[in-house]
Amino acid sequence: MENKNRTIISVVGKDTVGIIAKVCTYLSDNGVNVLDISQTIVSGFFTMMMIVDTENASKSFDEIQKGLATLGEEIGVEIKAQKEEIFEMMHRI
Repeated sequence: MENKNRTIISVVGKDTVGIIAKVCTYLSDNGVNVLDISQTIVSGFFTMMMIVDTENASKSFDEIQKGLATLGEEIGVEIKAQKEEIFEMMHRI
């Protein structure tokens, strides 16, 4: 069953200390619950994919999306957030 409050977050960039902590702190500070997380480092490049629940978020989806993009610029990575249903529609074969 589809959950309209689920969001897919991707983080990509050069590996530096504190990326996971800063992203998770931002999410926690805004009432977003992390449901699943996967991260890897390949040749010095960091990638992370998260599934989060925004049901109890203190900000709108658009505000969270913009806030994550701004955070990414500050820490030198690209952060994208997409609602799960949009992500699934875009990636159907």
